[in-house]
Amino acid sequence: MKKQVMNLLGMALMALVLFSCKGDGKGGGKSLFTPVSSGRPYEMLVVMDKDMWERPAGRALFNVLDQDVSGLPQPERSFRISQIIPDKFKRGFRIFRNIIDVDIQPIYTQGKLKYSRDSYASPQMIMTIQAPDEATFEEFVGKNKQVILDFFTKAEMNRQIAQLKKDHNQLASTKVGSTFGCDVWIPSEMERYKQGEDFYWFSADRGNTLLNFVIYSYPYTDKNTFTRDFFIHKRDSVMKANIPGSLEGMYMATDSNYVEVKNIAVKGEYAFEARGLWYMKGDMMGGPFVSHARVDRPNGRVVVVEGFVYAPEKPKRDLMRQLEASLYTLNLPQEQQIDEIVIGVGGLEEEKPAEADKQ
Repeated sequence: MKKQVMNLLGMALMALVLFSCKGDGKGGGKSLFTPVSSGRPYEMLVVMDKDMWERPAGRALFNVLDQDVSGLPQPERSFRISQIIPDKFKRGFRIFRNIIDVDIQPIYTQGKLKYSRDSYASPQMIMTIQAPDEATFEEFVGKNKQVILDFFTKAEMNRQIAQLKKDHNQLASTKVGSTFGCDVWIPSEMERYKQGEDFYWFSADRGNTLLNFVIYSYPYTDKNTFTRDFFIHKRDSVMKANIPGSLEGMYMATDSNYVEVKNIAVKGEYAFEARGLWYMKGDMMGGPFVSHARVDRPNGRVVVVEGFVYAPEKPKRDLMRQLEASLYTLNLPQEQQIDEIVIGVGGLEEEKPAEADKQ
């Protein structure tokens, strides 16, 4: 029975590709009937020789993609990884959503990263990693591990942002606009809300999984506003006042032992990112959070957006990344709306469609 189902799935996939793609050559490229990409979010297909995959060069790439996601209470891998040899990379495999194509040839003089969009399906990202030999490849991948991880993570978030653009909570956008003069896109299912002083909390209840999004603001003083200690202190004071527990004396707090912070760019401007763990004081509830703190210069304030989840005994990676995508949609007053996180950084070179078709 299982074999029969797999055969049927294979036939359906083949029919889709034959209808949608231009032949079986290496051209790929988009046509009038570009198929929808296959695979689930954060799944990765690596095109690499099988023996090389088992040697240090392949292990170096596997270890990059297999890293645990930071800021989660339990280990969860960054990507679910599959590997295929180059000769098998045709037809149905080419419409995978995330692909890394390993290209090791002596014609190259150094390691290089390139990428192309929607070459065989949409949405799709293909990263090509070039190197003259396996030793160079291993070293190059190690040095660029964060670039590789960030590239595909942001590509997945951009897909989520594209969905949010089509379908987001309009009521939340209206209320955020009237209170903060900002706009933000959050999942439409987050219908419950609570308002506080310069504060909004939106949430969705999926049974034993709670999705939460908050936005709040406070006056900007100086650069010390963006430090780990200041962030934890400010977050704790805001959450204590606005997110109580089920009984008196219970309130949300930050686990200061598990908070990672870094400076990032959002829409070309400075932002302070924090991710870590929260818990309910006096209760057993807890989970991960991720925050962006951004400067609203015309109004002399800091605007914070945060997503946090409560999902006991469940994977949290995809839930958190879904909420993190919403953070990037925050549109401050007088700021132009940008619908995509910039991903072509860190030495990445985008291939033009004509160049991709030649491969």
